[in-house]
Amino acid sequence: MSKYEVVVPKLGESVIEVTITRWLKNEGESISEDEPIVEIATDKVDSEISSPVTGKLIKKIFNEGDMVPIGTVFAILEVAEASATVESTPATDEKKTAPAGVVVEKTDPAENSETIPVQDDHGYADTGSSSGTRFYSPLVRSIALQENISFSELDSIAGTGKDDRLTKQDLLSYLQDRKLGIKPVAHEAQVVGATTTTPVVAAPSIRQIIPGEDRIVEMDRIRQLIANHMIKSVQTSAHVTSFQEVDMTRVVQWRDKNKDEFLKREKEKLTFTPIFIEAIAKSIRDYPMINVSVDGTKIVVHKNINIGMAVALPNFNLIVPVVRSAHEKSLLGLVKSVNDLAERARAGKLVPDEISGGTISITNLGSFGTLMGTPIINQPQTAIVAVGAIKKRVVVIETPDGDIIAIRPMMMVSVTYDHRVIDGSLGGQFLNKLVHYLENFDHNQTI
Repeated sequence: MSKYEVVVPKLGESVIEVTITRWLKNEGESISEDEPIVEIATDKVDSEISSPVTGKLIKKIFNEGDMVPIGTVFAILEVAEASATVESTPATDEKKTAPAGVVVEKTDPAENSETIPVQDDHGYADTGSSSGTRFYSPLVRSIALQENISFSELDSIAGTGKDDRLTKQDLLSYLQDRKLGIKPVAHEAQVVGATTTTPVVAAPSIRQIIPGEDRIVEMDRIRQLIANHMIKSVQTSAHVTSFQEVDMTRVVQWRDKNKDEFLKREKEKLTFTPIFIEAIAKSIRDYPMINVSVDGTKIVVHKNINIGMAVALPNFNLIVPVVRSAHEKSLLGLVKSVNDLAERARAGKLVPDEISGGTISITNLGSFGTLMGTPIINQPQTAIVAVGAIKKRVVVIETPDGDIIAIRPMMMVSVTYDHRVIDGSLGGQFLNKLVHYLENFDHNQTI
C-alpha cells in the first residue's frame, strides 16, 4: 500500500484559496475514483473536490471551516500499488487527464436513487428523472431549482461527465445558450441499452471578425455568475429609479473632524459607507415595505435589515457581502463591520454565509468619481441604493431670512426599486427620508 496526496486544484485566476465547508468522507472510509471527498466554497461558488484514485482516506489535514490555499495538500489516501502509479499532480497542471484534486460532480452510487424536487416551467415540483436512471448531483439540482428547470428538461441536456453525467458547467453553458436563443441539435446517446436522441447545444451561428490587434479574454467563473445574475434580475423585476440631491455638509464636516483620531485609535479608516448604511436602516424602520422580497404572489416582509454593500475586487469583479442586522448596530459597530467585510472580500476570505441573506443593497458609485447611476437590483431583493461622488457646488439655500447662495458638498443619491411591489410613492418617501437622515446627521456625536 502507498500514500497519495490530494491537493486543492486551481479554480480560476481570481481564486487564491477555498473554504472547506463539509467533509463527505471520514478517516478510515473507502473512496472510489471520481467520488467526492469534500465540499468547498470560494467567495462565489460552492463546489466539490473528488478523488483521482480509489483508496482509503487516512488523514484529514484541515477541518471544516478552514481556509486552504490553492495547491495545498488537504487529504492523504492509502491506495494499492497499482493505483499509486498515478502520482500526485500539481494543481496548476491542466493538461493531465486526472490530476489530483480535479473538481467534479458527485458520483456516489448510494445517492443515485435520491431525488430532490425541482420545479418545472409551470411551477410544479418534479420528484424524479424522466428516465429514472440518470444521476444529478446536489449542485446541479440546486442550479436547476433556481432556474426552474424540470427533470425532463435536464434529461434532454447532453453531459460531458463520466457516463454521460451532466456537470455543472454543462448546465451553465446550456442556460447561457438558451438565453441567447441558441437551439440544441440532435445527438445520439445510449440510455439503458437503448438509443435515444439527446439535444446538445450547437455552436453560435453568428461569428465575429476579430482583428489581429484584438484580444479574446475568457470570462472567469465569477464574471459568468455576475453576468447571469444581472440578466436574470432585469428579466425578473420591473426596474424604476428615483433620484434626489443631498447636502452632505454635516456628514463631511463630522468625518473630517474625526477621521484622523479614529485612524490613530482604531487603526481603521472612517469612510462614508457606514453612515450611508445607518441612514438606510433608519429609513427602512420608517418604511418597512422597502425591505421585502417576492415569492410568487406573496410579499415577504423581512424583520431583519441585512444590507449588502457592493465591493469592487482587484480583478474588476464584484462581490456583495452583507452587513447583518444593521438596524441593531451602533455607528462604531457599522464601521467595524464594513471595514472587516470589505477587507476580507478583497482578500477572497469571505465565507458563503457572508454574501447571502441580504434584504437591500447599497453601491457607492462615488468612490470611482461617478455622479449618479441606476444599478440593477440584487435578486431576490427589491431595492438598491446608489450614492454618487460628493462634489462642491454652488447651490441656493433657503433660510428664514430669505434665499442665499452658498458652496456646499453635494451628492446625488438614487434608489432603484422593483415596481412589481414598490410604487413611486413609497420609493419617493423612502428616498426623502434617507435624504433627511443624511442632511440632519448629528455632527456633534462621538465615535
